[in-house]
Amino acid sequence: MLNLISIVIGLVALPGALIAFVPLLGWLYWFVVPVAVVGLLFGILSRGRTGRNLNLIVIVVGVLRLMIGHGIF
Repeated sequence: MLNLISIVIGLVALPGALIAFVPLLGWLYWFVVPVAVVGLLFGILSRGRTGRNLNLIVIVVGVLRLMIGHGIF
C-alpha cells in the first residue's frame, strides 16, 4: 500500500519536473523536490522499490537542475 502511495506521489511530481525543465521555469523545482521527498519517504517505508526509485529520479534531476540554474533558472 505504501508503495502505491509513493508511486502516485511520484507520478504527481513527474509532470511538474518535466514542465520545470523548460528554460526559465527552474524555480518550479523548489516545489517539485519536496513533494518527491515525501514520496521517497513512503517508498522507503514500503517493501517495493518502484516508488522509491521513481521519486529518487525526480529528486536527482531536480537537484541537478537547481544546481545548474543556481536555484533560479
